[in-house]
Amino acid sequence: QGIPDLAYYVTAVSRSGTESQPSNTITVDQRLRLQAPTSLSTTSLNGAIHLSWSDNAYQADPSAFKQYRVYSTSYSLDQNLCGAQWVLEGTTVSPEFLAAALPNGVSRCFGVSAESVEGYESLWSPIREDTPRPDARNVLLYTYAANSAYSGFRFYQDVNGDGQVNPGELGIVMAGDNPAADFWLYRDSTGALFMVPQRTGTEVAVYGSAPVSDLTSIDYAPDSGYSASAIEAVPGYGYVFQMDGGDGYYRYGAVRVTDVSPDYIIFDWSYQTDPGNPELDIHGGMSFAADTGLVVKRK
Repeated sequence: QGIPDLAYYVTAVSRSGTESQPSNTITVDQRLRLQAPTSLSTTSLNGAIHLSWSDNAYQADPSAFKQYRVYSTSYSLDQNLCGAQWVLEGTTVSPEFLAAALPNGVSRCFGVSAESVEGYESLWSPIREDTPRPDARNVLLYTYAANSAYSGFRFYQDVNGDGQVNPGELGIVMAGDNPAADFWLYRDSTGALFMVPQRTGTEVAVYGSAPVSDLTSIDYAPDSGYSASAIEAVPGYGYVFQMDGGDGYYRYGAVRVTDVSPDYIIFDWSYQTDPGNPELDIHGGMSFAADTGLVVKRK
C-alpha cells in the first residue's frame, strides 16, 4: 500500500483455508527500482544467441546500477508462445550477453532486467524469441568448369536417414551435377559467376539491395522474391535459399559471398534446422506459402 512505497508481509494458509497472523511488515521504495531496458535485440548464432539491449538503466543512474539479469524460457513457434518456467541465464554489467551452449533449431524466449545496488530488480525488457542455427565460414566452391567435383553445395542432407542433424550432414560440398546439390557454381562467357539452384524445390533471392556487413546481418528470410533462376555471386552480398524440406515445410539457408575469383567463390553460410522456420534470426507464427502447400512459420 502507498505510493511510491509498498508495504509487504507474509501469511500462511492451511488446507482448510485458515490464514495466520501476518509477519512483520517491510517497506520497499519503488523509487529505488531502476528503469527497465527499453529494447532488446537478438542475433542467431551457431549454438548460441547474442543479446543486446538499451543501456538506459545504467545511463539514468550509474551510481545506483549493479548489473543486468538475463532470463530465458522455452518457446513454441507454432503457438507463438513463451514457456512458463523462466531460468536465469546469467548476469552482466554490459548491455549485451552471449547465451551459449544452446541446441541448434530449438527456440527460446529471452528477457532482461536491471538490478540496483540495493538488490531491487526492475521490470523486464520487451521479450524476444530466437533460435540458434548452424553456420560456417570461408567455404570454397569452384565453378563447374574449373573443378566439377567441388562445384555443388548442399546446406543439409539427412545422410543417415534418422531425421536428426548429425555431424557431416551440414555444409556439404559435392559435384555440381549431383541432383542432390542445392546449388552449383557456373561461370558465363563474360567471366561472371552465378549460383544456380539445382535440387527440386530450391529457389534463391538476394537479401536486400546492398552488401551486408556479416553473415549475421542476414537475420530473417524474405517473404517473397525467390526464383529458381541463376543469380550472380557478388562479393559482400547476401542470398537466402528457400528449399522444399519434403515434409510439408520449407527450409531456409543463407549465403554471404566474401570473395569471387575467375574459378571459385568463398562464402559464409547458415542454415535453420527448425522446419519451416525462416529465422536465420527467427520470430514466427504460421502462414501458408501461396500455391505450394508448404508451411512457412511467420510472426
